Amino acid sequence: VSLLLAIGVSMFISASLGILAKNEKLFYSVLFNQLVFGLGLGLVGMYFCSKINYKFWRKYAFFIFLASILLTASVFIPNLGWSHGGAQRWIQFGGFSFQPVEFLKFGFVIYFTAWLSWAKNRVQNFKFRILPFFVMLAIIAVILLKQPDTKSLILITITGISILFISGVPLKYILGVGIGGMFLLSALLFFTPYLQERVKTFIDPSIDPRGSSYQIQQSLIALGSGKVFGRGLGQSIQKFSYLPEPQGDSIFAVLGEELGFVGASATIFLYLLFALRGFRIANNGGDLFSRLLVSGIVILITVQSFMHIASITGVFPLTGVPLPFMSHGGTSLMIYLLATGIVLNVSKNSYKVKSLPDR
Repeated sequence: VSLLLAIGVSMFISASLGILAKNEKLFYSVLFNQLVFGLGLGLVGMYFCSKINYKFWRKYAFFIFLASILLTASVFIPNLGWSHGGAQRWIQFGGFSFQPVEFLKFGFVIYFTAWLSWAKNRVQNFKFRILPFFVMLAIIAVILLKQPDTKSLILITITGISILFISGVPLKYILGVGIGGMFLLSALLFFTPYLQERVKTFIDPSIDPRGSSYQIQQSLIALGSGKVFGRGLGQSIQKFSYLPEPQGDSIFAVLGEELGFVGASATIFLYLLFALRGFRIANNGGDLFSRLLVSGIVILITVQSFMHIASITGVFPLTGVPLPFMSHGGTSLMIYLLATGIVLNVSKNSYKVKSLPDR
């Protein structure tokens, strides 16, 4: 995580130079939000979360999830919710704004893993273990589709299905849930024009180079121009007036241009290392809740990372999901760091259990 943060801060500052060229005041505002609110408060929060026993989260799981649902739904309250680019996803008061869906992702993982760990020895019928997942997903879907925020809904769905599998639910039920999810996604594609455009762009990136496929075209140009070792840190050309949101949705393209194939590959390796280390901590967890909680956090961060990377490289349709620990978004960075603190606490408690002498 330390290495990812180091790369992330460097790339964020570099990618944000495109903003500096246009609006100096906005540049310092974005920098303050990311480094002071996101990184600063996030590191403090990570420290405290690493000290708080992970069982605390199980005790208050329902209230955390409920609060995150209400917070995410509050984007529709007049004079509180704020829209940008046709999407109603932000809460704004004063000069401060944030996306509450980041809290919802975190709250979902905590509550769902708490429920499954409780139900494991109390609910023998697997169908009744899956039912709460559908109820939670339905509530989340109503809120996120109205915003709209399909990418977060897909991410939460994938994370939830993965947690179900790890919890021991038989594969036939998992496949059933997966097929249901595919059916839902197909329905969304049928009724949502902007999703149809993204799929068309994915199939043929050259279909509209100045419109719907502009971002992927510019991203591929950035990645290609980086070659093996890159142009050098801070030397990206594409971040100036070419890449949309170079410090956010397109940050991996800037990374590939400046650090090249070697730097991009090393970054991917670090995310894989984070996942492997996280799953190892989960496997050594002292109880089912700790194992599911850490697995859920690791899956959420890892899947989001590879959704971002895959969409920027053209392997997956454009999603617009931020790259964890790197992309613009003080709220998301803070949440990732808080979640990392929980993982550290589980690791510490697992070590203590293993260190107890045999009697």
